[in-house]
Amino acid sequence: MSTTVPSSGLAAPAPADPAEAPDAHGAAAVGSTETGPGAAPTRAAPWGADPYANALRTGRGPLFLRRNDGWLLPLDVERWCSDAGSADLSALHRCEGPVLDIGCGPGRLVAELASLGHRALGIDVSEAAVARTRGLGGAALVRSVFDPLPGEGRWGTLLLLDGNIGIGGDPAALLDRAAGLLGVGGLLIAETAPVDVDERVRVRLDDGRDGADGGTAPAAAHDAEPFPWARIGTPALLRHARAGGWLTADQWGAEGRTFVSLRRPGRERSARNSSQSAESANSAPVISSQLPK
Repeated sequence: MSTTVPSSGLAAPAPADPAEAPDAHGAAAVGSTETGPGAAPTRAAPWGADPYANALRTGRGPLFLRRNDGWLLPLDVERWCSDAGSADLSALHRCEGPVLDIGCGPGRLVAELASLGHRALGIDVSEAAVARTRGLGGAALVRSVFDPLPGEGRWGTLLLLDGNIGIGGDPAALLDRAAGLLGVGGLLIAETAPVDVDERVRVRLDDGRDGADGGTAPAAAHDAEPFPWARIGTPALLRHARAGGWLTADQWGAEGRTFVSLRRPGRERSARNSSQSAESANSAPVISSQLPK
């Protein structure tokens, strides 16, 4: 699944699409298109490079994150492009309320959530990933998690699966951003590395063809700037979570994968919030049925 990595050194994100402004009940409606006047501009990001788009097109790898010293982290494209498996379901069955899948990739989780009756939205910086998600009937936007998003402060569950806890190379900053997206008491479900690790690296996407049979990698991938990434196991994630005031809800493993769910702590409602009607207080992001399929 694509991991929504913001480009470093970019200017502050542009305002959100006017079509996503909160309505009279505080809910955000997702617009029907990501192009044309008023659409929020998307950031240039490494996940738009040819190796990733090609992998999504074919539904298979090889695809890696490569460090400058040659270290490779294999990416499980085949699993990302298949249906949700039992390990995925162990996470999805814990979801509460409307769900935001951060780094939705080719959309297997968004599609499965919809079949389970959840309102779900995927975000990804890769146009190829978003197109594939929509092709499965899921709602998705070309966005980074650090861009303005619909429904900020009202999501019931956030998903950071398939290594997406590594987005941006700073788990503490990502947890802080997640807290701003969730409603009071909301749930963050993250997949962690199956080993006790807490590292920051700079990587490039690589399809393993650089130099193979005398060839070279596509120019878009070969010349791509490295981007920050993180690998973090459960013990380290729990340390970062405690420092940020998160409450541990659950830890589990399935099919060799490890997961953690964290609860955004409840906070005393402001006077403005306490005076809202029950309808407004319980409002949730609205996912438009007009998104391209």
